[in-house]
Amino acid sequence: MRYAAPPYMYDVLPYPSTKEPWLTTARWRAVERHFREMVMRAGYREIRTPILEPTELFKRSIGEATDIVSKEMFTFVDRGERSLTMKPEGTAPAVRACIEHGLFAEHGLLKLYYIGQNFRYERGQKGRYRQHQQLGVEVFGAHDPAIDAEVLALAMNFFTSLGVRCKLHINSVGTAECRARYREALKAYVAPSLQHLSEEGKMRYEVNPLRMLDTKDQRDLAILAGAPVLRDFLTDDSSKHFEQLQGYLAALNIPFAIDDGLVRGFDYYSGTVFEIKGEGLGAQDALGGGGRYDGLVEECGGTAVPGLGFGIGMERCLLALEALGIQPPQEDESPIAFIITAGEQPAVRTTAVTLLHSLRSSGIAADMDYLGKNFRRQFKRADDLGSRFYIIIGEDEVASGTVQLKERTTGEQQKIDIDSVVQYLSGKAL
Repeated sequence: MRYAAPPYMYDVLPYPSTKEPWLTTARWRAVERHFREMVMRAGYREIRTPILEPTELFKRSIGEATDIVSKEMFTFVDRGERSLTMKPEGTAPAVRACIEHGLFAEHGLLKLYYIGQNFRYERGQKGRYRQHQQLGVEVFGAHDPAIDAEVLALAMNFFTSLGVRCKLHINSVGTAECRARYREALKAYVAPSLQHLSEEGKMRYEVNPLRMLDTKDQRDLAILAGAPVLRDFLTDDSSKHFEQLQGYLAALNIPFAIDDGLVRGFDYYSGTVFEIKGEGLGAQDALGGGGRYDGLVEECGGTAVPGLGFGIGMERCLLALEALGIQPPQEDESPIAFIITAGEQPAVRTTAVTLLHSLRSSGIAADMDYLGKNFRRQFKRADDLGSRFYIIIGEDEVASGTVQLKERTTGEQQKIDIDSVVQYLSGKAL
């Protein structure tokens, strides 16, 4: 029997695949490194949370009426009769960890980032997987709209610095009181046309009316075209916060569009919400988003601490780069040197093994043959790996305590003492 990865999950391979070249570890590391360096420059520190969390955490934070909680979570009861869920998103686990370890009490402003796997039993398609990797940041402790601007700018700069042209869509969903008044107005507007809504629209009308706005159904969009907008129901403080954010974005020369239909899919959002869409990507243009969640920490059992953040899907990012023909700078995985042996004397092999260990211990990437290949095929293996230097060791070299060192690209060859190889190549590896 042959096994395969579960549906809409994937393997990321060490060598490029002609079928799915974006599923290559070198590309993933390049994007992860780019993200990590960017957010660390802005003062963010890494947090890592377990894959499993108590199910109740997501019911309370995301909302039981959301599609994620009601339909998409991987949930099970463990042997201790605890209901656990493979985390579907990164914000609630970060909040739980900060509460549990007292980080809110120790730090006035807490700036965190993470790179981790999330799991949702979604209707899979290219760019939407049941296991997906998320790049995210979370900031806790500040109401200042300037920190909103920082978070939005980080998300935008991540993509633009990779060469992806993006559109920033923003909105404000206000306070709980704002949303309560708006929900009633929205339901009153939709009520006369309720029978014409899609089945999903009707369900959202009853359970979570704001989610009606987050639809791609053309019939629903037509009904909602003249609906009241949430911004008209904002308090003075919420309106002022949103206006100040717009001022900061303009000062940073970050173009944006106010999107009244943007509400995001989690119940915990309040105030600023945003989404980034890539240009030239067709229907699959959503690359990431987030917003403010000032009541989430309290909802999860902590004190009243404001927060905001964003999440970026690694898969969507890599597919966008591929669609646009952009190759992020990748690490050179080629060895500096490849040791080639000749002759049957055991001392030749021992010398090669010893030298290889010395090279690696000195920080020089090196390799050798372990398959008993002949002299010519060892050279081919070195070429396939992209090695810069061949180190040739035969019986004469062992006897004289030397090696033949040949540079692959120039063909220049010289004999040097074996004790000088590490020092010589250390200079070449810089």
